[in-house]
Amino acid sequence: MVDISVLMGSESDHAIANRVTKVLEETKYSFEVNVISAHRDPDKLEDHIAGSDAKVYIAIAGLSAALPGVIASKTMKPVIGVPVSAKLGGLDALLSVVQMPPGVPVASVGIDNGANAAKLAIRILDLIE
Repeated sequence: MVDISVLMGSESDHAIANRVTKVLEETKYSFEVNVISAHRDPDKLEDHIAGSDAKVYIAIAGLSAALPGVIASKTMKPVIGVPVSAKLGGLDALLSVVQMPPGVPVASVGIDNGANAAKLAIRILDLIE
């Protein structure tokens, strides 16, 4: 069983994922880290979500930043989006993460702020533990 599933849309997002894991390593919560693109590997992403027992998802994505919204559309569990500053200073990714349609909620932290995503996941888990 894993408490937090950390997903990145691209290998280039590892620096942000490292900010997440640095915080999570100091907690009692278990986590996994995977690279699965919502665009390039949608079937793998769907299988991962369907088979995961994670309680919270952290989705790290730049550019169109579809990953957090796709995850949220496939689970009722909390999803925290981390927009990445790949282009346009990350504003494109930030707007993609926060502009979800009704019924597909995604929490968002600041651009490249993996540490805050981890801290928000910890607060969510602390409420249900």
